[in-house]
Amino acid sequence: MGWWELNADTLARSRFVISPLAETFARLKLLHAGEAAHPGEREWLRAHLPRYQALLAADPVTDRLVRAGLGREWIADFLTPTPRDGEEFAAEVARVRSVAPDLARAHLRTALAGPLPAVLDREDLPERAAALLDRVWRESVRPYWQRQRRVLEADVAARTAQAGRGGWVSVLDSLRPGRTRWLGQNRLQINLHAYPPREISGAEMLFVPVTPQRHGWVSWDDGERYALVYPCAGVLADPGARAVPAALGALLGPARAGVLALLGSPMTTSQLTAVTGQGLGSVGRHLKVLREAGLVAGRRTGRSVLYGRTAAGDAVVTAAAPLGPG
Repeated sequence: MGWWELNADTLARSRFVISPLAETFARLKLLHAGEAAHPGEREWLRAHLPRYQALLAADPVTDRLVRAGLGREWIADFLTPTPRDGEEFAAEVARVRSVAPDLARAHLRTALAGPLPAVLDREDLPERAAALLDRVWRESVRPYWQRQRRVLEADVAARTAQAGRGGWVSVLDSLRPGRTRWLGQNRLQINLHAYPPREISGAEMLFVPVTPQRHGWVSWDDGERYALVYPCAGVLADPGARAVPAALGALLGPARAGVLALLGSPMTTSQLTAVTGQGLGSVGRHLKVLREAGLVAGRRTGRSVLYGRTAAGDAVVTAAAPLGPG
């Protein structure tokens, strides 16, 4: 397994960052795999996969670049620059474009664990990679970005609340279950690969959510910044996974029950609007009724208000859940 060694100060300074390029690269990986984790991804692939496949069929060099860069166990580092807080997509992809061709070829050899194919022994690999990422962003990510960003923000809010309830260990263990976990003795497991450990104490450590459910990776600027990219919580990414118990829907109405069901993890009004697809006014009215009933409470954090279920709200949702077999 691969792991990072870090001191308490590094973990204490770690933070969540939302990256348009990370989301775009995760979507590129989803297009490359062509396999959906849930109905929402299936619909997205149906809309965008044919055009992506046609693009690569018309450009064999870029097609081979993608196949080599994604590798079997290791992604070519130059394709995944470590995110920086607040950086826009144009600035992020510019860092891909600015990579020296020799370095890009070296990263591809590492990803391939072998020699570079002759077709990729060329100087324009960073430009080709940046152009592909830019196209995926423009055609397949940017049209949905405002909603996706709110979903990612909701995940960050939920993880932050989880840290308050269960500590950092509970958050680290849940980022990529089975792959990431706190090992103790200042060690964070980051994946299952047999790579040498890395000492990262004193560096900036970032956690970066993306919406595709089967895709995550790590990246770093040696000695300065390390990032662990992980799939956001499935309940936020997959509308089909948010089924509301029929009894709860009958009691509160389906829309209001859906809001209450989601608030097992704290969210803001804008995040609820993005995740439920309901209008801002409707969500606000539902929250008002739920607060007055004592099922939901709000607390201010910065410029936003996070809403979450009270103990009474938890009890109502639990009581309405269907009983399992037996």
